[in-house]
Amino acid sequence: MTMNKVRKIFFSGGGSGGHVMPALTLIDFLKKHNPEIEIHYIGDSKGIEYELVNSRGVAFHSIHTGKLRRYFSLQNFIDFFKVILGIFEAFFTLLSHPQSIVFCTGGFVTVPVVIAAFLQGKKVYIHEQTSRVGLANKISSYFATRVFISFEESHQYFPENKTSFTGYPIREEFFNDTSETSESLSTSFQFADASKPLLFVTGGGNGSQLINENIKENLDSLKKDFNIVHQVGKNFEKEYSEFNDGSYYSAGFFDKEIIDLLKCSKVIVSRSGAGTVMELMALGKRSVLIPLAIAQKNEQYYNALEAKEKMGSLLIEEKNLTSEKLFSSIKLLNEESRDTKVANTEATSKIIKEIL
Repeated sequence: MTMNKVRKIFFSGGGSGGHVMPALTLIDFLKKHNPEIEIHYIGDSKGIEYELVNSRGVAFHSIHTGKLRRYFSLQNFIDFFKVILGIFEAFFTLLSHPQSIVFCTGGFVTVPVVIAAFLQGKKVYIHEQTSRVGLANKISSYFATRVFISFEESHQYFPENKTSFTGYPIREEFFNDTSETSESLSTSFQFADASKPLLFVTGGGNGSQLINENIKENLDSLKKDFNIVHQVGKNFEKEYSEFNDGSYYSAGFFDKEIIDLLKCSKVIVSRSGAGTVMELMALGKRSVLIPLAIAQKNEQYYNALEAKEKMGSLLIEEKNLTSEKLFSSIKLLNEESRDTKVANTEATSKIIKEIL
């Protein structure tokens, strides 16, 4: 990949893992393929981004930030001044680093960064992960040089002349060979019969009581056909550990193992955050998707709808979820097998090529 005048890239994104992970994917790619580029990160030292970024040895610059709300709240007045303070902090951080560009992946911490970079005439790139635009990225798009989107239908939310459909940055590890990985997972979780297909269930990083309870009601029947790995959330870890045996393994949270679990599972039951959906589509995993009903602008429903329309995933809304419906959906996907990879697996390289 050829270099031009770009010497430094400031990434920003926070508030949730969904905003941070695409930035980390791009950072990992750059460190591997363009090690000459100096990488920095601007975020909130109290946010999830601080711990995740520090683990990669990237210089972290903390600023103040406030939440931007679409509704009236007295907190808006306090947060307004936090945003102004954040703009000044980001401005002076960027000012000391010429020949740098800014790449933001959403979350309220990015708005001060984008405005500060715009005031200095720096190139600003943003990436929208969801099919429905977040408020922070909507505001940032007015100051951005280029907007990258994961879903084609997101074009409607951004200026046409500066928007590119690239897809979602998928981690390279998703495309490694899985032959040995599947055997090592069976050993790690001490499954009695390694020949049974793997069922992976997750309600997200914090787990989902609704999904957990519906799996529990079907547990005996599911164990006849599957080895089950269940991410239950830390608040439910003790309760579900009592069910662990030779066909079922539960844990509060999986970190590095999550990639291998997604790759090796025959059937997956999951929430439908944008990152998860795009990774499942890249792997061709027709999954049972249960959108979080309280997600902003019902974005998880539309993410799941995209997977349903393009690859035949099964969508069950929370209001329609029953243990019987969940069991029949899992059984259906276990009986059907087809190659349905539809996600853009080259999004990372496309984005890096365009910003460099």
